[in-house]
Amino acid sequence: MWDRLIEWDRNTLIFLNSLGIEEYDAFWAYVTHTSCWIPLFALFAILFLLKFSRKEALARILTTLLLFGCVMALMYVTKEFVARLRPNNADELRGVIRVLLRPEDYSFFSGHAANSFAITTLVVLFLRKKLPWVYVFFIWPLLFSLSRIYVGVHYPLDLIAGSLVGVFMAVLFYQGFQRFIKPDSGLSRPGPAA
Repeated sequence: MWDRLIEWDRNTLIFLNSLGIEEYDAFWAYVTHTSCWIPLFALFAILFLLKFSRKEALARILTTLLLFGCVMALMYVTKEFVARLRPNNADELRGVIRVLLRPEDYSFFSGHAANSFAITTLVVLFLRKKLPWVYVFFIWPLLFSLSRIYVGVHYPLDLIAGSLVGVFMAVLFYQGFQRFIKPDSGLSRPGPAA
């Protein structure tokens, strides 16, 4: 079973990566860099500030930053523990896949997928009652994740696992926020008058 899954992972990577067209290389190489998404992060913060009081917006921004840090830490620990080579460093894939980037760290699970799905899911959970169209933001993690196959640095299972970890962590943080941090929760209510 495990061998079949790994074979599917490898074959799916080869198939999807082979769909790449040189004319689009610059686009996908740009999309795969976190820095190109900074305007989107700014938009998330602006939407929080527009839709919530300053205190509530700040609490949501800080919760999102904490989520990012926790997902990064979990990703680094998992990568070192699993120690799966990236496809761009795998000898059996040399010359088989198109490689546009050559990171040297490990592959499983994808930090790009985990963080983009985590942040987007948390933002959607925070804003869904105020902005019904907020689900459109899931275009970002989908593009971001697919770019990692296009540039040859992740297997599909790295991305699937990363996205599931991201969504799970976001839901966990959202529930924690609702219970312990939300400005109108029991912890922020003033105590009884003396």
